[in-house]
Amino acid sequence: MDILKLTHADRSEVLVQALPYIQQYHNKTVVIKYGGNAMINEELQDAVMTDIVLLRSVGINVVLVHGGGPEINDMLTKIGKESKFVDGLRYTDEETVDIVQMVLAGKVNKRLVHLLHHHGGHAIGICGLDDGMIKAKKVTDKDIGFVGDIVEIDTTLVNGILEQHYIPVISTVGGGENGEVFNINADIAAAKIAAALGAEKLLLMTDVRGLLRDKDDEETLIHSVNVSEVPQLKSQGVIKGGMIPKIDCCVEAVRRGVKRTHIIDGRIPHSILIEMLTDSGIGTMFL
Repeated sequence: MDILKLTHADRSEVLVQALPYIQQYHNKTVVIKYGGNAMINEELQDAVMTDIVLLRSVGINVVLVHGGGPEINDMLTKIGKESKFVDGLRYTDEETVDIVQMVLAGKVNKRLVHLLHHHGGHAIGICGLDDGMIKAKKVTDKDIGFVGDIVEIDTTLVNGILEQHYIPVISTVGGGENGEVFNINADIAAAKIAAALGAEKLLLMTDVRGLLRDKDDEETLIHSVNVSEVPQLKSQGVIKGGMIPKIDCCVEAVRRGVKRTHIIDGRIPHSILIEMLTDSGIGTMFL
């Protein structure tokens, strides 16, 4: 919908519809995992930054957790190193983990902080190594190098940033007990951060509409799923492939106390606001 083509009555209705949601989420925490096409398309990127700044401006605490796979791939290509994946996870040898840390905690993180500032927001970029926020150990069930399983999330630093009314922007590298640096899956990190913060919502931005009963028909979007239904949906083949780890993250977050988790389509401009502040919502909600 083009806001410029709305009548004054339409615009008023949008604001009236948003008010109860603004009141509901005031002073509550929302964790947004940012990735996919919305991260590399400039128009979508601007919409995401605007949405986040608006939410923060009306008193909603927003924590932004980001990935950066395409940027990591680009840097590895520049140094002549091939990207390798095992079961959807990046194989991360000692050289690659240095690149991951440099790209995620450096280039990508600071670019997002700068973009939020450009859109009128106030943000601070941090990574899981800062103040020991993400403690991790090496994944042991497969040989994928310096990829970590999260052991503990310490929210002290994030809470301190939120108390100052800033937006924490978190890159997902974690630290081991012997000084190792681990690459952490951003979906998993976002779910565990949301649970540790007692967040009201977790939003995972993806490049799909949500969970589809028929993967080839976007009209079969499932709008709401109780986490108790997930095993049956897996057995029916509705949840399969790349959706399994994302939905597992949603289920874990809900079971750890996050009230609602959502998979939303980051290809749709302002999908965050549509999900957060309208009656219709967007994507698939897990509760």
